[in-house]
Amino acid sequence: MKKLIVAAFVLAVGAFAWFSLPSPPRPPGEAPSGGHAGHAGDPSALSDGVVLSVDRSANALTISHGPLHNLGMPPMTMGFQAGHPALLERIKPGDKVRFHVDVIGGAFTLMSIEPVD
Repeated sequence: MKKLIVAAFVLAVGAFAWFSLPSPPRPPGEAPSGGHAGHAGDPSALSDGVVLSVDRSANALTISHGPLHNLGMPPMTMGFQAGHPALLERIKPGDKVRFHVDVIGGAFTLMSIEPVD
């Protein structure tokens, strides 16, 4: 009986650890899989903002944005790492955008971004 309890405990801890791991960044357009629900079909997960600067060499950008509802953050201006360099190809300072950010490895990571007309 003691072995059964220990085995159940080890399995529970392992399952918790597995599902607690962050998902790796996805290239743009790739469907989410695994632990994160993503933002497909959920417009509340997208935020509005204006791009202030783009640093392609650092794979980063600065956005003045409205609330980040999925992270519970108020409007502010902040920098983000891009989850994939291709996200920054069509973006330039002054662009109005809709975007999605997740926290990955403790960093605010841009997962998707689209210019808004």
